[in-house]
Amino acid sequence: MRVLSGIQTSGKLHIGNYFGAMRQYLALQEKGEECFYFLANYHSLTSVRSGAELRDYTLEVARGFLAVGLDPVKSLLFRQSDVPEVTELAWILSCLTPMALLQKCVSYKDKVAQGLSPNHGLFAYPVLQAADILMFSSHLVPVGQDQKQHVEVTRDIAMKFNNAYGEILTLPEPYILSTVAVVPGLDGRKMSKSYGNTLELFEPAGAMKKKVMRIQTDSTPVEQPKDPDKCILFALLTLVASEEELAEWRERYTQGGMGYGEVKKRLVELLNELLDPFRARYEELVKDPDYVEDVLRSGGQKARAIGQELMEKVRSATGIVRSNITN
Repeated sequence: MRVLSGIQTSGKLHIGNYFGAMRQYLALQEKGEECFYFLANYHSLTSVRSGAELRDYTLEVARGFLAVGLDPVKSLLFRQSDVPEVTELAWILSCLTPMALLQKCVSYKDKVAQGLSPNHGLFAYPVLQAADILMFSSHLVPVGQDQKQHVEVTRDIAMKFNNAYGEILTLPEPYILSTVAVVPGLDGRKMSKSYGNTLELFEPAGAMKKKVMRIQTDSTPVEQPKDPDKCILFALLTLVASEEELAEWRERYTQGGMGYGEVKKRLVELLNELLDPFRARYEELVKDPDYVEDVLRSGGQKARAIGQELMEKVRSATGIVRSNITN
């Protein structure tokens, strides 16, 4: 089965990216699925207004994928912009996409509410997303339950195209990541670059420790019981601690006699145990930009060859003729 997913290159990676998506992507790779993972730099233009920043963020995400374990032999890793046909397909799909379909998409309203400019790119985001998926005849799209609408919109658009031009586009299925963790940020909201409440995946251990130690907790005295299910620290512990250790912490919370400082100290230890190997590999990749670029170039070439085959069928069906211009 061909699996496809992308990640916006609009900021530094954080542990929410890892626990919420990247870890599951790696599991699919190890299951032997045909995995396509792309760096969604076209999508990032909806929020990033600096060319230098976008280039840096794109390389950051590429290094990040490789540092946490993506194997370019087993999976394709590529820049969205290395398959320019995706924007051509997006325009063709736009001409079949009802406005009402886009108006009901919740992501646009959510992002505008977060402060992003209500531009056309943000509104038409689901069509470009559909093109990303349909370009490679993807079978499965890993998403959380709250993102299932994205795949449903893609299916609706694909069906409208196939009804008009024949059965050319593969209808994808959502692959619901049942183990996706909702990672809380430092302020209790979902961890997000937009909120500025993140623990960055590759930041130095000392910087991460300072952030964890500054997490605000309630004023419950040490001797009194505490509710672990209402505690940001405990929610973060669930990401990195074993089930046995979590059970012990839960008992300590409910019995009382435990201070939040103890939890913070242990959380820092467990985060570093997980992240130190990733940080070391990331620093190696920073020093070897040619390797990262070779991975992206190779992945882009393979992905584009597949996309071009699909586009030939799409152009033929829609009557789009291109002259044989080589210059």
